[in-house]
Amino acid sequence: MTEALTGFALMLVLTFLRLPIAFAMGLVGFLGFAWMVNAQAALSMVGSVAFETGMNYTLSIVPLFILMGNLVTRAGLSEELYNASYAFLGHRKGGLAMATVVACGGFSSICGSSIATAATMAKVAMPPMRRFGYKDSLAAGSIAAGGTLGILIPPSVILVIYGILTQQNIGKLFAAGILPGLVAILCYLGAVKVTVSLDPAAGPPGSRVPWRGRLAALRAVWGVLALFLLVMGGIYGGVFTPTEAAGIGAAGALLFATVRRGLDLGFLREVLVESTVTTAMMFTILIGALIFANFVNMTGLPAALTGFAESFHSAPMLVIVAILAIYVVLGCVLESLSMILLTVPLFYPLVQQLGFDLVWFGIIVVVITEISLITPPVGLNVFVLRGVLPEVPTREVFRGVFPFICADVVRLAILVAFPAITLWLTRFVR
Repeated sequence: MTEALTGFALMLVLTFLRLPIAFAMGLVGFLGFAWMVNAQAALSMVGSVAFETGMNYTLSIVPLFILMGNLVTRAGLSEELYNASYAFLGHRKGGLAMATVVACGGFSSICGSSIATAATMAKVAMPPMRRFGYKDSLAAGSIAAGGTLGILIPPSVILVIYGILTQQNIGKLFAAGILPGLVAILCYLGAVKVTVSLDPAAGPPGSRVPWRGRLAALRAVWGVLALFLLVMGGIYGGVFTPTEAAGIGAAGALLFATVRRGLDLGFLREVLVESTVTTAMMFTILIGALIFANFVNMTGLPAALTGFAESFHSAPMLVIVAILAIYVVLGCVLESLSMILLTVPLFYPLVQQLGFDLVWFGIIVVVITEISLITPPVGLNVFVLRGVLPEVPTREVFRGVFPFICADVVRLAILVAFPAITLWLTRFVR
């Protein structure tokens, strides 16, 4: 157990020294395994993990969903989603920020990436909010917070990774993410409402759109609805597996992009290269995390944690609260995927031992990692916005996301207190 704690400390030191997290986890895992067994066994373990991860059929869902998200992003669907949200909400105080949150939720249902959602919606939503005199803090805060929905609302690549790590039904995880995603949108809308109530100048109302214009805006988002129903309806109806759904979704996104833009080989090359780079990054992190996990398993830490959990049978929720506190701390220094890969193999046997549903726990983990995307000092979505909107100071973005962090805390408390919200739809998945 001491070896595992030493390994965690060394990995964090390497991370602070700006070594990429994938290499930090892989290097510490390799050295730790070599220390506990021998170098030859460590080399064999690294080769085996890399080969098996690359050849894992289930993991093929990851590049396919990434490809689908990149295709719909480049096809310009984000603009239609924002226009439809604006048509119904833009005339209210803070309405453009509310429209941004709703559009982010819709875009998340076909994207699956928080970074892509935040970066895309920044380009779409920031210009009109500036035109109507929104403060940069509220405008950027709503985009950064709305972008976090990308890893919760299905199809979510993070939920896929969690399902593979814990051997849970990916279809049930997708179903479990829908209602918490809607709760998140409602909480974020409440955060905007409170912000403009305290400071009316932060979000002036926009122009009112007549009902004819609203209906026309709704008709323009048929592609988003059709793609979502194709992918998720097929999974929930038992027509095809999640892996098959990813392939069908990518093909549908390609067809939609071709209809909108024509068969542009330059466009297709850019999308394929971007998808390949993102996939390679995720697989590198995954391989590094699995190497580190093998080392941690050798130390006996998971067994020690499971034994520790047995002493909390009378108050198992205390363990959940402690785990959430650990995630909050890790969220200050690590991004979401690294946290999932680093901690889930340790925590899920512990949670299972206490009798909690692992599908529910998966959603809770994703929600708490969503919060890490907008909390200092890392706040990955915040720095994505800094890259897209260099004229907005970082402190303004962090000031803007504070009300949304409060809304996230409320949402997390609701989902922990009422697991039925998360699990209700899973009953309808085979």
